[in-house]
Amino acid sequence: MNRGVATLADGIFFGEGPRWHDGRLWFSDFYASRVYSASLDGDLTTELELEGRPSGLGWMPDGSLLVVRMELREVWRRWPDGRFERHADLTGHSAFLCNDMVVDAQGRAYVGNFGFDLDAQLHARGAAGVIADHPKAMLALVQSDGRVSDAAPGELFSFPNGMVITPDGDTLIVAETLGGCLTAFDLGADGTLSGRRTYAQTWPRVPDGICLDASGAVWIANPLAPECALIAPGGEVLQVIETDALNCYACMLGGPEGKHLFMLVAPNSDAGEAAKAPLGKVLVSEVDVARAGRP
Repeated sequence: MNRGVATLADGIFFGEGPRWHDGRLWFSDFYASRVYSASLDGDLTTELELEGRPSGLGWMPDGSLLVVRMELREVWRRWPDGRFERHADLTGHSAFLCNDMVVDAQGRAYVGNFGFDLDAQLHARGAAGVIADHPKAMLALVQSDGRVSDAAPGELFSFPNGMVITPDGDTLIVAETLGGCLTAFDLGADGTLSGRRTYAQTWPRVPDGICLDASGAVWIANPLAPECALIAPGGEVLQVIETDALNCYACMLGGPEGKHLFMLVAPNSDAGEAAKAPLGKVLVSEVDVARAGRP
């Protein structure tokens, strides 16, 4: 049951990578070049400032924060003692800007990338043309010591974006934004992915950021519409929450019982437009089924 939508925070440019951690919602703001956290009361704290755009976030077992730095195509690590250093170089495993990330219980990170200049192609061909025909991208696996490899050898993705890992640690689900689907893999002991299969078709909705609930359904942020939708395995749409006339780009379950759905929204994802003014928001709604797995 949808219990209404409230604004938790506003005055952000473009939020990405929301994570519930230590009683607060953490997220990146691309064009403020900051990582923020917010309480359920809506107070906003700057946790990290850096040059360029931060994106995916995650934590290692020792409490280190991992941050994807989009233009550098690198993952950086803020150690518990405050050191902030490069953790992994993804330039050999990404064709364009790096984006979302999920970190497993062993501290291994899975990182997606655009695969091509999305904004340029959208301007040239429009959304329909890009969805119909676009370069595919690989998914990077970063070991806890920073070594990088192909997460799913031989597999390519239609704009790999949000990812979740099931509570048993055996399955990774990745949102293929331009494929209009959620794709599942078996997660091997060494972190390598295999056994590719469709978890759910989402089209005409496309999944950007995602999060998993305890029933096995996946909340997807739909960047083509002002909504966040709950998708069952196989593709049935279980619930849709409207997001204040702003398109939804990322979502995360959290709160004291894991039943607060946080939705990051903005008027536009185009870099030139989104960077002009802080018109993005973090919205929140309470749902019936709690979060599960990672992140």
